[in-house]
Amino acid sequence: MAAEFTTEGFEVDVLGSEIPVLVDFWATWCGPCRQIAPVIDELAVKYQGSVVVGKVNVDDQPDLAQQYGISSIPTLLIFKGGEVVERFQGAPPRSKLEAVLDSLKA
Repeated sequence: MAAEFTTEGFEVDVLGSEIPVLVDFWATWCGPCRQIAPVIDELAVKYQGSVVVGKVNVDDQPDLAQQYGISSIPTLLIFKGGEVVERFQGAPPRSKLEAVLDSLKA
C-alpha cells in the first residue's frame, strides 16, 4: 500500500530519503487518479525496500501541489537525492514507470 505524504513530513519522507521516491499527486474526485491508484499500490509492494511509493492528496496538501507546480492530476514525480528526476502528467503505462524505477533503484 502506498504511503500518504503530508507537508509536515515531506522533507524527511521524500526529500531526505536514501532511496528513490515516487509521489503520486491526486484527489478523490479525479477519475484518472482512481484508475491509476491500483497500479501505484502494486508498485509500492513490488519495490518495497528499493523505492518509496506514496501519494499526496492535492486537496489536503495544497502547499505541496503549489510548490511542485502541479497544474493537472494525476501528476507523478520521481525524486532521487531530494531532486525531481522524472515527471509524468496523466497516467503513464505501468511498464514506463517500472522502467524508470528499475533504472533508479539501488
